[in-house]
Amino acid sequence: MMELKIIEGKALDRVKERIKLLLEKSRVLTRYRNREEWLDNQDVCQLLNISLRTLQSYRDRGILAYSMIGHKCYYKASDVHVFVEKSKR
Repeated sequence: MMELKIIEGKALDRVKERIKLLLEKSRVLTRYRNREEWLDNQDVCQLLNISLRTLQSYRDRGILAYSMIGHKCYYKASDVHVFVEKSKR
């Protein structure tokens, strides 16, 4: 037996919009991940042995490049590697 539920038009529109946003984020992540390895905040902090606050400072000062997808920061593994090499000098 099929269960029928009724939802207001505005609520349905919000659900549709959220699904579209999630789909777009998924597509963006898939494109980025297929090209190069991307790291999130936790990965970079562990690799560099720094705090989240220090990483935020690097972003604010333009020391380490990043991309935002949704509300989350991602860093190219190659950019992090270049940063480490420059820091050694």
